[in-house]
Amino acid sequence: MSTVGRTESGQSWLARLPSLVEELRERWSLRLGAPFHGGSCSWVAPARLPDGSMVVLKVSWPHREAAGEAEALRWWNGRGAVWVHRHDEESYALLVERCEPGGPLGCADQLQAEERLLLGAEVLGELWRVPPPEETGLERLGDVAGEWADLVEARMDRLRPGFDPGLVAHGARLLRELPATATREVVVHGDFNPGNVLAAQRRPWLAIDAKPMIGDPGYDPWPLLGQIDRPFAYPDPRRPLASRFALVADALGEDERRMRAWAVARRVETALWAVEHGDSAGAWEAMGEARVLADLTGM
Repeated sequence: MSTVGRTESGQSWLARLPSLVEELRERWSLRLGAPFHGGSCSWVAPARLPDGSMVVLKVSWPHREAAGEAEALRWWNGRGAVWVHRHDEESYALLVERCEPGGPLGCADQLQAEERLLLGAEVLGELWRVPPPEETGLERLGDVAGEWADLVEARMDRLRPGFDPGLVAHGARLLRELPATATREVVVHGDFNPGNVLAAQRRPWLAIDAKPMIGDPGYDPWPLLGQIDRPFAYPDPRRPLASRFALVADALGEDERRMRAWAVARRVETALWAVEHGDSAGAWEAMGEARVLADLTGM
């Protein structure tokens, strides 16, 4: 969990984590297995309840993106996402349904990329079909994207990374305009990448690890599209990207141009975030991808 260890609050949380896990194990009468590897902001392990039910214990570093996960899972109530069995708000701890066999959609190499995209779109559409609650503690996408736009502009001005100023300004503008022009709102997953869609028994595929907000559904598909394989490694990435955006937009009944615009906005935001955090190579890669996506969209 290298991301957590970079901050003072994260280091403090890591020091408390063993005692916190033990307290949760005793309180919820869990038999814990060895923790899963790969998480950057949470400790996750398989567990069994006294009745033998297989579950997963997730203890997150307290941070903004993790705050709404339990509420969204409860609202989806198993429709497209894992069940939540128990939740301790104070410790950011969740006990959720365990997916078996649990392999991620991104590793389902027996399927073509387009097949995996359609399977992911089916799960995403199921999440979106659950109407957003009238009263909710979830953040609004428009508010968050507006903050990102401000940060993009401030970082561009302060850090002067040498990026195309017109493309950066366009990305910031999209972050403000897209939420305001949405024709409908849903509970967006927030991080719908192929690693967060797992093979399961109750349903063929279920979503995990949501970073939910209320807002434009067009925000959600980009991580799935951008990470189902390596589209930018193709000799002409515009071809697979164009066909895949069209495929997913048709499957979801969404505006393809809005989905592309969100992809541009998100890559620009990622590029400026990477500059702020000292990842120059990642920043230039993200800006290069933003350029390809902007060209694809005719921006």
